[in-house]
Amino acid sequence: MSPIEEVIINKKSDINPIWIMRQAGRYLPEFREIRKQNPDFIKLCLNEKLSSEITLQPLKRFDLDAAIIFSDILMLPYGLNQTVEFKKNVGPLLGNFDLKEISNIEEVEFVEKLSSVYKLIKLVSNSQFTKNKTTIGFVGAPWTLLVYIINKKSPKLSLNENFFEDKYLIDKILKILDKFLKIHIKNQIDSGAQIIQIFDSWAGLLKEKDLPYYIYDPTLSLVNYTKSLNVPVICFPRGIKNYKNYCEIIKPDAICIDYEVDPAKISKEINIPVQGGMDPKLLLSDKENLKKETTKYLDIFKDHPYIFNLGHGVLPETDPNMMDYLVKTVKDY
Repeated sequence: MSPIEEVIINKKSDINPIWIMRQAGRYLPEFREIRKQNPDFIKLCLNEKLSSEITLQPLKRFDLDAAIIFSDILMLPYGLNQTVEFKKNVGPLLGNFDLKEISNIEEVEFVEKLSSVYKLIKLVSNSQFTKNKTTIGFVGAPWTLLVYIINKKSPKLSLNENFFEDKYLIDKILKILDKFLKIHIKNQIDSGAQIIQIFDSWAGLLKEKDLPYYIYDPTLSLVNYTKSLNVPVICFPRGIKNYKNYCEIIKPDAICIDYEVDPAKISKEINIPVQGGMDPKLLLSDKENLKKETTKYLDIFKDHPYIFNLGHGVLPETDPNMMDYLVKTVKDY
């Protein structure tokens, strides 16, 4: 059993595994080389040879405990025939969404469209570099995907003002997402993913009263499904105000916290394994500061099952040497 599985399944608190969200990608010079020759991000994600190479790049450099596949939560709408493109300095842009067309998509067509993602997981999980390490697959949470599908772009500043108007459309999309997210999860697990992480990047946009319909019910459905396949599930409801409530309702195997949360409060309130929390900007500071903050998290969770990670993805301007220092700090703790 890998160190991460020891923490999640056996609730071990005397080890400190580490992996980092977005560890494969934009801050590594070897990734930038590949990216320069492959400007189409979706095509790159669908090139299993290159995407598996990218997934393994950080494991060749750092003593990390997991490979997180190089893919994207928006592969799901892409699999449902919505166009998805990534524009430099803008982010993802999605095309029109045809409810009738999407309602008629067959499972076999969807799986075929995303087959390269599953091949990538096979390649990664069979690699010599993932021996005694965990291969992590992931999906976007239904709410976050709903936001992208209807909003057609990142809601960094706000949602379209008429976002919530068409309740029928929202209800239909959530049902379709539930079906195809489960298919996507099962195929990742069948290909070798040992843990699934559910990213709810825009959980913080909702008011408390809207959480049951948009977050609790749809996410619980996915968590229960993943558990039924005997695979642990980590949830990351970024920006949610009440992590305690979320854990009590959804009952993931582990909870990933963002950097705006008080870790000391979490360690007292939450009894399941915890992951993450540290601000990615700390990797842009100096070694002394980085060591101090890293140790703070490790101290707070020293008697609690804990996986070291950041409270969001590693930033593109991060120096790989700082990442190396972070990993060594955690391992030497």
